[in-house]
Amino acid sequence: MDIDAYVRKEQFRDLKLSPDGRHLAATVQLEDRTGVAVLRLSDMSVASSFSLGRNTDIARFEWANNDRILLEVADKYGMLARPQRTGEIVSVSVSGRSSEMLVGQRVQSAGPGTRIQPRRPENVWAFLMDSLPTDEWHVIVTVGGFSEDAYTRAERMDVRSGRRTTLATVPVRRAEFIADHAGNVRFANGAGGDNVSKLYYRAAGSSEWSLINDEAETGRNERPLGFSADGLSAYFHTSFPRGTDGVVAFDVSSGERKMLVRDDAVDPYEVIYASSGAREPVGVLFMDGRPRKQFFDARHPEALLHQALDSAFEGELVRITSRSEDGRKALLLVTSDRNSGDFFLFDTVSRSAERVVSRREWLDPVRMAHASPVSFKARDGLDVHGYLTTPVGSSGSGMPLVVLPHGGPFGVQDTWEFDQETQLLAAAGYAVLRINFRGSSGYGMAFQRAGARQWGLAMQDDVTDATRWAIDQRIADPSRICIYGASYGAYASLMGVAKEPDLYQCAAGYVGVYDLATRRRALTSDAYSLRTFSDEWMGTDAAALRLVSPNHLAEQIKVPVFLSAGEEDLIAPPQHTRMMEAALKRAGVPVESMYARTEGHGFYAPRNLREYYGKLLAFLDVHIGAAATATGARND
Repeated sequence: MDIDAYVRKEQFRDLKLSPDGRHLAATVQLEDRTGVAVLRLSDMSVASSFSLGRNTDIARFEWANNDRILLEVADKYGMLARPQRTGEIVSVSVSGRSSEMLVGQRVQSAGPGTRIQPRRPENVWAFLMDSLPTDEWHVIVTVGGFSEDAYTRAERMDVRSGRRTTLATVPVRRAEFIADHAGNVRFANGAGGDNVSKLYYRAAGSSEWSLINDEAETGRNERPLGFSADGLSAYFHTSFPRGTDGVVAFDVSSGERKMLVRDDAVDPYEVIYASSGAREPVGVLFMDGRPRKQFFDARHPEALLHQALDSAFEGELVRITSRSEDGRKALLLVTSDRNSGDFFLFDTVSRSAERVVSRREWLDPVRMAHASPVSFKARDGLDVHGYLTTPVGSSGSGMPLVVLPHGGPFGVQDTWEFDQETQLLAAAGYAVLRINFRGSSGYGMAFQRAGARQWGLAMQDDVTDATRWAIDQRIADPSRICIYGASYGAYASLMGVAKEPDLYQCAAGYVGVYDLATRRRALTSDAYSLRTFSDEWMGTDAAALRLVSPNHLAEQIKVPVFLSAGEEDLIAPPQHTRMMEAALKRAGVPVESMYARTEGHGFYAPRNLREYYGKLLAFLDVHIGAAATATGARND
């Protein structure tokens, strides 16, 4: 099969329209970094491009005005690593003739030869908070120091000079701020080293903060989203101790809360904002198997626009990524389980849409496999959800199956949207089962917390129960099932064959963690909040962690294993894979391995991805694929 088509990076990841509607800014994934390109909309030619060094990512970008784009810089140690924002903000001109770091550790002074210093190097980080659509020369940023669990402040920044003035400070660490439509900072939510959230509010024109929610007392975690168009209400994403999350309206005069949107089964997946004018939340997207939108007011112009677009692109998910200042042009991103994304330019007056570019022009959505929502009850009665992808043209029963647990594990969720790796496996002839085991996000705070300290225990049982469900439903051929994953998914794969040696015919782990005590020591060397997180979610008992560490259970594994790691992985260092490989060899378990010298947490370089997936597919073929069928090879 053509592996290149699946490992090839997207042409563009995200696109946004300039205020005047003449240019597009686009993030472009290069071999070992993410850059930004500015395209002329008239002919899609490149006006300019910009990138920083190796392993750098553009975490976010915004048009400050028609001539200037602001970029938030992040470090990304591998394709699977969550980008870690460096706190640096770079200004790039549309022409490409100028680019400057406005704030961050690498800000450069004008040198010792002059007393006029436009910016001074500072040991601070800053994140974009509000682009202030009505002020083309200023934005609001959140600024903090690099001390553990620092206090933060909201500052107004000039996008030309980087000069900043403080707008607000608040008595809680790691605070994030929300401003009203006039640019007044009104809400701040944060948490100390105990990771217990606190939400503060102040009236317009006031400098006095009031604590309006303390998670330690209410059990709720409330995160402000923005203000209604009239400014009389604010909206919170609220997590409750029981049940799913919802969106609550907060009356800023009376302090009363009113539930606006809450689903019985799933949390709000995304907030939908008005695409023109002020940043106003107008609805939410639920990932209830397939995506579903719900608006606070079905008669709102934005709701009516989405309804029209959803009808025009039936069966697909439509997002409005940006809109021109005059409201005439809107840039749409259209995705599905079979389409990684097409961008359309929509004329709101003529109601016509023209395709601009696709993320992956070379993949035909018609030839991709569908992702079908599935659900079952775990052994303790908990409802568990996931997705089954079957090869195009397959019968849907008695198939070779790859069970694919996701990474994380906490706060991560498999969804209906396009998944490149799943499509590759389906194209190779395998059904793929992805499961949102307890600990995953998307199903309420209690569901996520049910995964705390359950590494190798209840979280693992959910994966096992999913596999047995697929057998009971006659979806899978019980003699042709492999478990495979990356990061935590790699851990779950090796634990799967250690706990259930007769359920799977093989296991594969990519950039995995296999020794929990080693993992915990690495986490607890960081900030107090991370130590708290490690203790609460992984556990503190070294002996107990050893009992659920695959590298200490190698003698229980009876099936062949394939392991792969990046030598520069800082998230799951390669020593985990080496320890796992050595333990398997001591136990006499057949094991293959691949180490990529210049890769991190997930491989960047196309040559390494081709080699990796070539080896993985060959491994699967021998043990559960066509080669296994031809030779009758099975693991008893």
